[in-house]
Amino acid sequence: MEYMYCAMLLHKAGKKVDEETMEKVLTAAGVTPDKAKIKATVTALADVDIDKVIKEAAVAPVAAAPAAAPAEAKPAKKEEKPEEKKKTEEEAAAGLGALFG
Repeated sequence: MEYMYCAMLLHKAGKKVDEETMEKVLTAAGVTPDKAKIKATVTALADVDIDKVIKEAAVAPVAAAPAAAPAEAKPAKKEEKPEEKKKTEEEAAAGLGALFG
């Protein structure tokens, strides 16, 4: 997870997300860099528009929130409440999956 955080930090700072820069940032953060994980992260993000993915991930949970609100207001339908919560978690996971290419 720290490799994705590193890539996002570099992107936000306007720096190039490459192996050398990621290794420097991870070392500065006190993480022993794994060159294979760094290479895999850089390769996975090579063709990804990070700004677009972040924007899409930020919109998905907001759209799911109103669907969960009515289920909480109706305690008589306790059987449906876990199902709706499960759908919300699946939608959130789908948005996060896009971050990894």
